[in-house]
Amino acid sequence: MTSPKLAHQTNSGRMYSRQVGGPGIVPSITTVIGMDALDLSGWAGYMAAKALSEDPQLSQAVNDPRQMRSLVRAASGAAEVYRDHAAARGDRVHNYAEAYALRELGLEHDLLAARSALEENHELGYLQHFETWWAEYQVEPLAAEVSVWNETVGYAGTIDLVAKIGGRVCIVDYKTKTSDREGIVKRPDDKVIMQLAAACKAEEQIVDAERGLWKPWEYGTDAMLLAVALGDTGTRTFMAPPAALPDYWAKFFVLKRNWEVTNKIAQSRASLSEITPPTQ
Repeated sequence: MTSPKLAHQTNSGRMYSRQVGGPGIVPSITTVIGMDALDLSGWAGYMAAKALSEDPQLSQAVNDPRQMRSLVRAASGAAEVYRDHAAARGDRVHNYAEAYALRELGLEHDLLAARSALEENHELGYLQHFETWWAEYQVEPLAAEVSVWNETVGYAGTIDLVAKIGGRVCIVDYKTKTSDREGIVKRPDDKVIMQLAAACKAEEQIVDAERGLWKPWEYGTDAMLLAVALGDTGTRTFMAPPAALPDYWAKFFVLKRNWEVTNKIAQSRASLSEITPPTQ
């Protein structure tokens, strides 16, 4: 996950400050959506079994309980390893997309370093298909990696890209995805609709993070909300259905309330208190 200047990780999740160095005041959009957690135990078990079955030392360890336990322990963390590698890859792809947009906007960037990071990890396919997407959709960037704030509900987030595409203002969220067995880039989870709905409901956007200067959010009205799946075999672009946005926004609002209550309970350390029998 990329790290915007105003965001930092806490025990309550990712929190946003009003300016660099300030206290975390509101949770991030992704932290709120994370309250709607998926049960990934089945996937984690599959990844562990897969890692164990593919371990070249497995045949030697079958009759050696001690060695087998060692292989099992190593395989048990396969899901976490995969997740961490995927997150790091996503950061590299997002960093390149951000630098590319900044260059197009005539702003300071480090596109060369972002490209080098992808090249070092044999991930130039993502770069090539991203640039093809940019050209085919005739992207006209308006802002990149812009942090936004909603004081009324109490959350903040960072939008990957605001751009004009086909004459329409679009709020774009990139999702780095792998490809299926046929080489087709996998589609993003529909939770991205909730993420985009919350983004377009922002009230302010950052002007200067160091000084904590904000201005009214300019792009939430009538923007097209797009999720772009960036893969090493191609890209796919999806539009959030306008008719569904009120329901996704309502769900986000409920999850925000859930986060508030959960955080309050955690801070109060409220737990069961043991009592003794009543006295005679």
